[in-house]
Amino acid sequence: MDWGENLIEGLKWSDNIINREGKERVAEMIAAKASDGDVIGAGSGSTVYLALYAIAKKIKETDWAIQIIPSSLEISMTCIQLGIPQTTLLNKKPDWTFDGADEVDSNNNMIKGRGGAMFKEKLLICNSKKTYILIDKSKLVSNLGQNFPIPVEIFPSSLLYVENELRNMGATEINLRLAKGKDGAIITENGNLILDARFTSIDNILESRIKSITGVIESGLFIGYDVEVLVS
Repeated sequence: MDWGENLIEGLKWSDNIINREGKERVAEMIAAKASDGDVIGAGSGSTVYLALYAIAKKIKETDWAIQIIPSSLEISMTCIQLGIPQTTLLNKKPDWTFDGADEVDSNNNMIKGRGGAMFKEKLLICNSKKTYILIDKSKLVSNLGQNFPIPVEIFPSSLLYVENELRNMGATEINLRLAKGKDGAIITENGNLILDARFTSIDNILESRIKSITGVIESGLFIGYDVEVLVS
């Protein structure tokens, strides 16, 4: 039995989508890569949101059997809204994944996680044969950390310990990410907190060093991953 008219049907992207025209072009590029029977991992962000619209249109035109593994509740609800079938990593392994990024350097190393879903995004990338990263030119940087801090998802009780360890690693500024629509801190879908940590220098081992801190669930550093970057 269907719910009938409901809130999910009327969902819209929460923020204004910057460079929408360019993002729609790269979204069409992603939809063109889809084939019948594909299981596709979907990251988070406005470009992913637009790409899901393009994929939904292709499904309706072709009647292909395509399934999405979403990285967040927001993306899952978008799939419901668009009528795109979903599955999970417990059921299927993605044939490929697409996602966005906050910063990308010349070696395709990335900072991700402004949407707070870097843990599930990293799981999808690690389980995929191929990953496409969709960005506009503003996300290209000469050095990681140029525009954004590194998001670090942490177990709540580890807050002060992780803060101390990040400072010992050279973090020059650490902030607990606060919510905009509620009082207090952002709570991730995993029930954790997010710290945003700035480093003056980010080397190839910083990701593994941060991950080694007890209490850290995941970081928004993506260094050395096999991805193809598509620039709108």
